[in-house]
Amino acid sequence: MITIGRPKEPINLIITKGKKHLTKSEIEERKATEIQPCTDHIKPPAYLTAKQKKRFQELAEQLLKINILGETDVETLAHYVTAEDLYQQTVKDIRTAQKCKPKNGELTDMSEWAKMMDKLDKRQERYFKQAHTTAASLGLTISSRCKIVVPTAPEAPKESKFTQFMKTGDLDV
Repeated sequence: MITIGRPKEPINLIITKGKKHLTKSEIEERKATEIQPCTDHIKPPAYLTAKQKKRFQELAEQLLKINILGETDVETLAHYVTAEDLYQQTVKDIRTAQKCKPKNGELTDMSEWAKMMDKLDKRQERYFKQAHTTAASLGLTISSRCKIVVPTAPEAPKESKFTQFMKTGDLDV
């Protein structure tokens, strides 16, 4: 029987939230069994262009700072960089095509231009979806980042005036 539950949270997140009461041995066991990303050989794949490799390195540094990038994520990051670059190129192509719009030309010229714009729009949408999907899986979107941010420990509650009064021992009975 397969049971589907909530995704397992990292032990540091559980401790920070303070919602579970775990023994020291349970905490150590969880820490020992958690998978940590391996960051020894993170380098851009050879198929990226020089510009894409530079962007890959920029993003890899940022993701390594927050400790969410591992060697197994290299291809996903490369796919994101490629899709982002293709999207940007398509946007440039659309701007160029908009400048070349036929003015009061023949209907066939306008029809060909509209077909070309439609193809560019579809291409732009495809690359946007690819970039967005890979960005979300890497934590590069706002909503995906919110899911992986570890909250800080809650502050200790302030002492009440009664507790402060009891500590000073100024109790006149």
